[in-house]
Parts: sequence; C-alpha cells; structure tokens
Amino acid sequence: MYTDNLATKGIILAGGKGSRLYPITLSTSKQLLNIFDKPMIYYPLTTLMMAGIRNILIIVKENNIEAFKELLGNGNHLGINITYKVQPKPEGIAQAFLIGEEFINRDPVALILGDNFYYGKDLFNQLNQLGKEKEGGTVFAYRVSDPERYGVPEFDCNGKVLKIVEKPSKPKSNYAITGLYFYDSEVVDIVKTLKPSKRGELEVTDLNQIYLKKHKLNVLLMSRGMTWFDTGNFESLFNASSFVKAIQERQGLRIGSPEEVAWRKGWIDDNDIKKIGKSFANSYGDYLQSLI
Repeated sequence: MYTDNLATKGIILAGGKGSRLYPITLSTSKQLLNIFDKPMIYYPLTTLMMAGIRNILIIVKENNIEAFKELLGNGNHLGINITYKVQPKPEGIAQAFLIGEEFINRDPVALILGDNFYYGKDLFNQLNQLGKEKEGGTVFAYRVSDPERYGVPEFDCNGKVLKIVEKPSKPKSNYAITGLYFYDSEVVDIVKTLKPSKRGELEVTDLNQIYLKKHKLNVLLMSRGMTWFDTGNFESLFNASSFVKAIQERQGLRIGSPEEVAWRKGWIDDNDIKKIGKSFANSYGDYLQSLI
C-alpha cells in the first residue's frame, strides 16, 4: 500500500450502460473511447493522481474488465496500485461505495465519475489540499447553462448552501454538482442507510444531503479559470476533444497524462517514462520522452 498522502484511496466509476452514447457503447465502455488523443479514463485517473492518490479502484462492467486491465494493468508502470471490481447492475453513483467497501476499509476516499473531465491550475491546487482532509465531505460545483440535468445547490443570501436538489424542474441556481467527491471514513456506513430513489438508484445527492445536514459538506465553487465536462454525450465528448486539441497545440503540453503526473511526482523515474514513451512510438510517446 502507498501511504504518502492521508487520502490514499480513490475510486473511478466506469460501469453503467453508456446509453447516451449508443450505438458506439453497445460493444465497448464509454471510458475506453478517446478524448482527442487519449482514452477517456486517462483524464479522471490523472485527476486522482494529481490529488496524490495512488491506491485506485476502477469499477467496470464485467464484459469490459479485460480491456481495462490491458490498458492500465495493475498501475505499477505509473507507480500506483490499480485494482478492479465489477458492477453487476448500475444502481446509482453511491452504489460505488458499497461495491468498494472492502477496498475503502474505512479510509477517507475520493470518487470520480469515469466520464468527467477537469482542467485548471486552481483546481489541482485545491486537490492537493483536499487529499489531506480527514473529516466530512467535499464536492465541486460548476456554473452551467443547463443545471436541470444535474444535482443543483441552493444558496442563501450569504452564499451558504442550504440544500442540493437532484435534477430540479426549476433550478434555484446555475451551478451543478460535478462528478468528483471526497468523503471521510463514515461514507460507507451512511450509504448503507440510503433508500433507492424513484429511479431505483442510490443517489449521491442524498448522500451529500446527509453530510450537509450534519454541517460536514464543503461545496467548492469552481472558478472561471477551471473547466469541467461531463463527456457522457456526443456533444460534450466532441467539445472536450476540441478543448484538449486546442490547448495542447497552443501550449505544447499534454492534458490528462498519467505518465507525466507520475514522473513529476517522483513515482516513476526518467528511465521509466523513457521506456513508456518509446513503447508508444507516436507524438505522445515523443512528448513523454521530451520531458526528461
């Protein structure tokens, strides 16, 4: 077990049907689709690694598990530890904590949805601080034009969050709770008290609401310098790919590179990243070798 950070556990929820991307996802996981030049799952994986998390559980559908293992293996080449669990049936985001109960083992844990994309220096500074939190929960809220599609925080006149409403018909704010969540060691016990919603799912909004009532939920508003995409539909997937392409071509840097994060954090050395770069034999491989 790696223990260089207090929040040593992270879960990527990469199961589900991916029905918003049919027919593409009828034969593959959406998290194996590309966002420009890298698999979608590279981006949430990189986000967890930026938070200093090195023990990661990936929850997948049974028919996709071998493909994920072929792509990422056990994570040793990145200086991290990756394990896998199957989601027998999608029953809500909060279900991930029940599937991962043994993995969590009463430690603080982060959960990120496998189709969520984050970018921004300020965000990663916050992530490094959140990795050291031991009590309560923290979620991120991002301003959107269509909040009715998400869990929406309702604020008082002082900006304090009063409650979070799942997919409201008349949203009380233009903020959406994004798919990145940090919780303390109580999370599994709390999820076990949840009842399925009308959709038959264990709602993460209900989980957040419990933390909020206990005055233990921190809602961080993402600034205008941060970017978030829910890439689970065609338009957002295209927009995220276009964003990555534009930034990379303009700056000459790569977004969502777990190899680079591992190298910059000292989890792998020059020889390791050079070996990975040579194995890719393309512009991405050339980039990794150029970092040395």
